[in-house]
Amino acid sequence: MTNTGKLFRLRRLSSANDGRHLFVPLDHSVSDGPIAPYDRWHDLLRNLVTGGADALIVHKGRARLVPPSILASCALVVHLSAGTAHAADTNAKVLVGMAEDALRLGADAVSVHVNIGSDTEARQLADLGAVATACEAWGLPLIAMIYPRGPRIIDPKDPALLAHVVNIAADLGADLVKTSVTLPVRRMAEVVANSPIPVLAAGGPIDGSDLIACATELMAAGCAGLAVGRKVFTSSNPASLVARLAAVVHGPHATVPNSAAHQAAHQTDLSRIPTMTTGAR
Repeated sequence: MTNTGKLFRLRRLSSANDGRHLFVPLDHSVSDGPIAPYDRWHDLLRNLVTGGADALIVHKGRARLVPPSILASCALVVHLSAGTAHAADTNAKVLVGMAEDALRLGADAVSVHVNIGSDTEARQLADLGAVATACEAWGLPLIAMIYPRGPRIIDPKDPALLAHVVNIAADLGADLVKTSVTLPVRRMAEVVANSPIPVLAAGGPIDGSDLIACATELMAAGCAGLAVGRKVFTSSNPASLVARLAAVVHGPHATVPNSAAHQAAHQTDLSRIPTMTTGAR
């Protein structure tokens, strides 16, 4: 049976209705501390939306503080995992919210963080599976933020390892998966080719190379989009940077995301739904 609610919400995660996504995670205030003084918080959100972000990712408490008018053309994702930089194990993540919390807040999707290779991997996998079951019941899209991180990981940028972690996300019920970028970047194509669900590249380059050039290469490799947080909200002009990234993600030269078979199936499902004009919640 087609989960119509999930299909509607998946459409709202791509403002251009092209199956591509530019997400801006803003959940760092739990893990690392404030990302902007509160008197500039709403201005930051408006700049991100004006620039063309498809979705903002925040924790449930912060979601209550986002004026609905700001989200008139942008989706809301509630992040359900937490952990801080002060913990004895910084790779440990615990659930601090549920799918039902996100629905009450008007969220279009939820996200869960899993670190493969960490000491608490088993619990994080169980949490992902439980959230996936709830999301399927409620028709809520699930984004798995899944990374190879921990004492058992030798090369977190290895394409074969990243292909493994994105398949874990798919097998446990995620609809989209966000993960690390391979080195070299062009080998992200191997990760995409092995994933049955759309892959979002996290963060951008770690070697100091140009973010826009890296984003262009990632989209050419077949990624379904980007999830860029810190490099955006620490920018001197977030709106301009987001606009440049959005042009790469949704531009005419962006590669159709994921495998041809998956994309064809995805488009077939969405074709049953009339085009919607997103309105303020």
